[in-house]
Amino acid sequence: MNEQVEENRERKVALVTGANKGIGRGVAGRLAALGMTVFAGARDARRGAEAAAALREAGVGGGDVHAVALDVTDPATAEAAARLIEERFGRLDVLVNNAGITGSGQVSPEDATDQVPSTVDLDMVRAVFETNVFGVIAVTNAMLPLLRRSPAPRVVNVSSHAASLTLLSDPDGPFAALLPSAAYSPSKSALNALTVHYANELRKDGVLVNSVAPGFVDTDSNDHTGFLTVEQAAATVVRLATLDADGPTAGFFAEEGPVAW
Repeated sequence: MNEQVEENRERKVALVTGANKGIGRGVAGRLAALGMTVFAGARDARRGAEAAAALREAGVGGGDVHAVALDVTDPATAEAAARLIEERFGRLDVLVNNAGITGSGQVSPEDATDQVPSTVDLDMVRAVFETNVFGVIAVTNAMLPLLRRSPAPRVVNVSSHAASLTLLSDPDGPFAALLPSAAYSPSKSALNALTVHYANELRKDGVLVNSVAPGFVDTDSNDHTGFLTVEQAAATVVRLATLDADGPTAGFFAEEGPVAW
């Protein structure tokens, strides 16, 4: 182990994907405020660098936030990010798989008519799954060797209440008015399934893996129609990213507690 790795042994190391804006940026800031070294992953290197610089200038957590180019749909960038973290720190303590797309662009959920199953464009569905599902597998697998070196590894997958088959299938429930979705909602349901299977595989290694529904947050993805703040959403994500050793794994949680599958 080199001297730089030795020097950084005490400080926890986190990677947040899609951290140049919105929930991801909020999570990166909160983890830094807790004293972690945070790698802010972003598909656009310039935007990632700008976000990391802004957090450093704000003095969050001593400013230990660093941008890393990471396109979750390109496994080579995930592997390159893993090599960078390994060279500098030798391990990873927290992975937050936040990067995701709706497929419909910057529109409110009620206007996402292109998600309706009977008329959906299959290429759009494939693109959403490429980011929201396959991208999570690529990043998680690239980071697993580093997570296994952590004394307290945590993985948080940012999901959605729209992933809940229980909530969506209730004709009298809170989501009954939502347009049916063939892309975004099913991708998050698949992400939840992945969460459970990763958690079951990694339980023996002490890796806690959970999904989180941050709620309807005011972000670009819903054209800023959400009513929760990024700070509120980030708090829920960070709570799962900092669980004690006896914390849950293979769960699906929101600010209010467990969410029905």
